[in-house]
Amino acid sequence: MRIGVMGGSFDPPHDGHLALARAAAVQLGLDRVLLVPAGTPPHKPTGTTLPAPRRLALVAAATAGDPVLEACDLEVSRPGVSYTADTLDEIMRRNPGADLWFILGADQLEGLPGWSRPGHILSVARLAVARRPGAADPEAEPVGGTLAAGRIDIVEMPEVPISSTLVRERLARGEDVSDLVPEAVARILVRDGSP
Repeated sequence: MRIGVMGGSFDPPHDGHLALARAAAVQLGLDRVLLVPAGTPPHKPTGTTLPAPRRLALVAAATAGDPVLEACDLEVSRPGVSYTADTLDEIMRRNPGADLWFILGADQLEGLPGWSRPGHILSVARLAVARRPGAADPEAEPVGGTLAAGRIDIVEMPEVPISSTLVRERLARGEDVSDLVPEAVARILVRDGSP
């Protein structure tokens, strides 16, 4: 079993998240890609706009019916701060013998040395990295620190100029977000008047 894991705030999930997850699945031959909303993300001390259960519900709506992508409640259901290393350990415990890829953008890769137990992350998973404008080339040293050398697979994809911040800003102005998020997510956000 080849499993991709994509963590994040997903505040809210948008088409860029899904494009990266799908590109990684196709290019790396992944059987499943788990989208894991952070319960309490360590890098966002002020929290997120939407509560964790709500973000999980939005990810579930975004991936409903997809044969490969699925929402994973691991971090939302676990108390305390969410660390990637712990999440990957639990996924391996639940899927013994699986090959794991942690999916991220090159902008996130630059901060990898400062994450909790980065060496452990790389001992249990390879990195599936998409290039990002303004971020260092993920194939160049020392991006992600020398510990990532030889553990990176590049995910080729066009730039998707969407962010959760952009979605929230448009929603706050009462503007349409159907070109930024999956239809099911747009319906929920508009229905609930969020964020």
